[in-house]
Amino acid sequence: MTRAGTGSVGRAAALSGVLIAAGTGLGFLRDLAMAHLFGASGSTDAFLVAWTIPETVSPLLIEDAMALLMVPAVTRLLARGDGLRPLAATTLPRMVLGLSLVTAALAVFAPLVVDVLAPGLPERGPAVLCVRLTAVTVVTFGVAGFMSAVLRAHHTFGPPAAIYLAYNFGILALIGGFSGLIGVTSAAIGVACGSVLMVAVQAPAFARCLRATPAPDAVPAPSPSPDAGADIRLGLAAVAPVVVYTVTRQAQVFVERFLGSELPAGSISHLNYAQKVAQVPMVLSLLIVTVTFPRLARASADGDTAQVARRIRQDLVIASAMVLAAAAFLIAFAPAIVRVLFEHGAFGPADTAGTASIMRVYALGLWGQTAVGLAARAFFAQRRPTWRPAAVLAAGLAVTAAVGGAFAASAGTIALAAANAAGITLAAVLLLAGLRRGVAPVPLRGVAADVSRLALAAAGACAAGRLAAGALDGSDLVQIAAGGAVTTSAFAVLAVLARPGLAAPWTASGPLRARARRGRTESGDTSEPADRTSAPDGDGTDDRAGAPGRGDPAGPAGADVPLGRPLR
Repeated sequence: MTRAGTGSVGRAAALSGVLIAAGTGLGFLRDLAMAHLFGASGSTDAFLVAWTIPETVSPLLIEDAMALLMVPAVTRLLARGDGLRPLAATTLPRMVLGLSLVTAALAVFAPLVVDVLAPGLPERGPAVLCVRLTAVTVVTFGVAGFMSAVLRAHHTFGPPAAIYLAYNFGILALIGGFSGLIGVTSAAIGVACGSVLMVAVQAPAFARCLRATPAPDAVPAPSPSPDAGADIRLGLAAVAPVVVYTVTRQAQVFVERFLGSELPAGSISHLNYAQKVAQVPMVLSLLIVTVTFPRLARASADGDTAQVARRIRQDLVIASAMVLAAAAFLIAFAPAIVRVLFEHGAFGPADTAGTASIMRVYALGLWGQTAVGLAARAFFAQRRPTWRPAAVLAAGLAVTAAVGGAFAASAGTIALAAANAAGITLAAVLLLAGLRRGVAPVPLRGVAADVSRLALAAAGACAAGRLAAGALDGSDLVQIAAGGAVTTSAFAVLAVLARPGLAAPWTASGPLRARARRGRTESGDTSEPADRTSAPDGDGTDDRAGAPGRGDPAGPAGADVPLGRPLR
């Protein structure tokens, strides 16, 4: 790559990062505004049931399936010189028609949708209205996702990165303007209007892409490719497991809202507020680990299973350290965090107590959420479509449903949060175990030892944080700031004391890494267990087994894969 090309990519990445961060921040501000204006009540529960529609449609039509299908298709068209207009003229109208039919069906059968998603919801009427309003996102998200895929294939990244900024701006504008007149319904109208803004913010750049290509009658008719049907089938085969995985993961929310609808009003809202805060460290840890995904995909494509195993272990240590340290902080200071963020306006002390209790339990499942995202990424880096992540998520979902269904009546929202944590943690363990057979010879005993040491360090840091919380006098902000420093410092010290070699993944190269490697070798452990021909678990698996046919980062499976429920 030329120096200019590197600078261009760097500027595009920086711009995208700023816009995505701004959109995520505005989404968090949206949640704070909802808590301030509407609190946690039956009306907010009704809106959140309808919110399930855009929550589910977004990863399918914008982030995962649409991108995995359309980006390679548009790239192939541009490489052949066919132009974009024929594709837009044929595909976009058909897609809009199909999605419009789905929107119409959701509007007509909105009462049935509410009964299926939340049969015990007390405010059924407002939920039906909100479902009909948010159903618009099926069409608008589809068009926005199509535009995003086309623009990214043209190496235009700014407008696609700005879509959630526009989306959340629309929601906040409608809430601010009409919440006093129509209550929480203003948020549902805002969802519909914000989704239209997602299309509008990309429309100028998309129109420029269309104008930049010749008109259909000016382009010689391309000869039909004998591989066209095979390409489509391969694309669908690669995307189908991702779609099922995404829906299955999102189904955790379905289960919570289904069971939560039978609990007192406001329960679904408490679950939602707690989850939004608890998921922040998980999303941040996966954003950092995602940077290494191209290296993982390249090693997989080259058949270098030793490098794949090493990359997985190092990424897991880094992500686990981040998320377990954050979990210790959330558990220690949950009430203060919730008071600072939400206890304003209609959100009262009782809501704070309920949300903080749920957050503490949710935090126990953060490692599972992170490990599932990391392991799924490794599976989807392969060339061959794999259904293992979806199957494992289904098993975890079954545990979530069983535990929640058994204990929700007696333990309420705490049981639902515990069921979520149990199900996702089981899925994480099963996925990590499957990596050894299906992806690379990951040293499972070494991974378990690393995570166990970090978990013990997190437990000690949480205890230190709780002691600091009891000893500190002052406002909640003072407790959060000082207690956060205590918790972080305690975690760092305990993690290093547990095993100094755990710090090695944080040092990319140089004397520090060399000294860490020497320390592990002198203590009787190799610096990189995945380098061995025989894995350290003692099963004699050869690193070279399964090397042919690993993933191709240039193909559909090399695109970004779902790492977790996004903060939108």
